[in-house]
Amino acid sequence: MGGCKDLCLFLINQVSFKLGIIGFGNIAKAIVNPLLEKKFINPEQIYCIVKSNKSFDDIRNSYPYKINVILANSIDSKLVWDAPIKILSVKPQQLEELIELPSNKNKKDTIVSVLAGVSLKKLERKFPNHNCVRTVTNIPILLGKGLTGITWGSSVDEDKKIFIKKIFEKSSKIYELPEDYLDIFLSLTASAPAIIALIVDSLSDGGLSGGLNKKLSEELVIEMIFGTILLLKESNIGTTELKNMVTSPGGTTISALNILEKRSFKSALIEAIIAARNKSKEFS
Repeated sequence: MGGCKDLCLFLINQVSFKLGIIGFGNIAKAIVNPLLEKKFINPEQIYCIVKSNKSFDDIRNSYPYKINVILANSIDSKLVWDAPIKILSVKPQQLEELIELPSNKNKKDTIVSVLAGVSLKKLERKFPNHNCVRTVTNIPILLGKGLTGITWGSSVDEDKKIFIKKIFEKSSKIYELPEDYLDIFLSLTASAPAIIALIVDSLSDGGLSGGLNKKLSEELVIEMIFGTILLLKESNIGTTELKNMVTSPGGTTISALNILEKRSFKSALIEAIIAARNKSKEFS
């Protein structure tokens, strides 16, 4: 294992090493920024393809690091395709527009997809000259608090696995999973933040209905959720035990829970997660 880590460090310290980025939206930036901030890789070692002139100009003029940025229709785009490891971060609907450029190398490079709902099989058909890796990450990666599920293609070697995990662990906690689990992983980690945002909005509207202003209500709800999560995580108590701790006979909490039960709140959440999983399966 130590030898593999030494090899990774050797690779990134080589002036000739390149990390390719295909598409440079928010998720790609969230992955790349900590690599640069922590000097895991140098800006000149990153080669990025973007589709539009606006994205090109924005990165050249506003991005804090002087990475190499190239337009997709430029002859120089081959520099990105020459990189031994590439992160694929375009919108899923743009996947069909991509054209894999041929390589003169004797062995396959590796492409790491962060596209939602795009299976390994589909990636391997699209990029036959690459070993493929499928990942699912979520929006808290923007704060370095992401969750990333990784499924390895059958031909990805151990050295590349360690290097790719090093890339993602700078911004997220990593879970290596069989591909069959990635769709439910996506629904729980990548779709569910929208559900949490809806719950925050709804609870704060409850505070608004009770006389508090919206801003204060939202602040109280967010702090309450944050504290509750810390209690669950750090006190080693389960959800049922916590619920019982704040629920007394004939009290305020049981009155609230009764309303949620009548409205099938728990069932609706379960169905929402399964619906997201099923949609992900349809995409793949």
